[in-house]
Amino acid sequence: MSKTARLLATLRATLLRAIPSALGVVILSFFLTKLVPGDAADVLAGEAGSATAEGLAAMRARMGLDQPLITQLGDYLDRLAHFSLGWSLRYDMPVSQLILQRLPNTLMLMAAGLAIALVVGISMGFVMASYRGRWPDRILSAISLLLYSAPGFWVGLMLITLFSVKLGWLPSGGAETIGADDGGFGAFADRLGHLALPSASLALFYVAIYARLTRVAMIEVGQEDHVRTALAKGLSPTTVALRHVLRNALLPVSTVAGMHAGAMLGGAVVVEMVYSWPGLGRLAYEAVMGRDFPVLLGILLLSSLLVIIMNAAVDLLHAALDPRIGAAA
Repeated sequence: MSKTARLLATLRATLLRAIPSALGVVILSFFLTKLVPGDAADVLAGEAGSATAEGLAAMRARMGLDQPLITQLGDYLDRLAHFSLGWSLRYDMPVSQLILQRLPNTLMLMAAGLAIALVVGISMGFVMASYRGRWPDRILSAISLLLYSAPGFWVGLMLITLFSVKLGWLPSGGAETIGADDGGFGAFADRLGHLALPSASLALFYVAIYARLTRVAMIEVGQEDHVRTALAKGLSPTTVALRHVLRNALLPVSTVAGMHAGAMLGGAVVVEMVYSWPGLGRLAYEAVMGRDFPVLLGILLLSSLLVIIMNAAVDLLHAALDPRIGAAA
């Protein structure tokens, strides 16, 4: 089988597994949202200060909330079949338009957080494996355990206290400075400064995971025959560690990173709330508090699609690196 055919077969198998999963996520999420007490009509009436029973009934009828659950589910699936995510009950605008407004900020935050986590985590794991059992390994292992155990909101608050309040180096929240330059290097530097603390807060938990995973994988690969052969040929330990050990140890790291790339949206909820970052995580929180379930369902569907896309990308990467994986698929 050619390399192209192998990749296409892997992609086809991944998509066939992904479609039922996405449909299951949609249906399960729909029924779970209906278990939450109250609805958008109750929230809007509470914010207005008062409402009569007739007014609430008319509002629910206008929103379609008075229909049986099966009817509401059928209407929602019909809208999805026509590539529509529905209408936001709170913002009074299409859900797709609302999500597209927040999506770039969340993707930027997730990409920056994942990049920081991979670079720092793999570097820490490489040092830990290279100095296995010695003081650098012990110190970095303790640091990774601390990063893994620390709650995300606490890490965010401590970073704000240090870099924003005490040192004054970085802004404490938001995505950009109001009234800043609209273009040029100044605008880029401003966005980068606002992105620094949220992306670091999102990344630190995953840094610990990638550091420990890289350490374990490198130790396992380092005991294989081809590594001993490379050392016997006279190659330096650093060259062997980089070219033969680390390169092969990155396969499990890339697998876990692919899963985290989609799952990071859950961690972004806490980070975006702490830093007032205008992204999908904050929008999801606002949708839950406002019982705006069409928006919440749209975000859940998007997050499941992100996981599917990243898993497909990881499968293709592994099939390209290891022909046995593509043949098995």
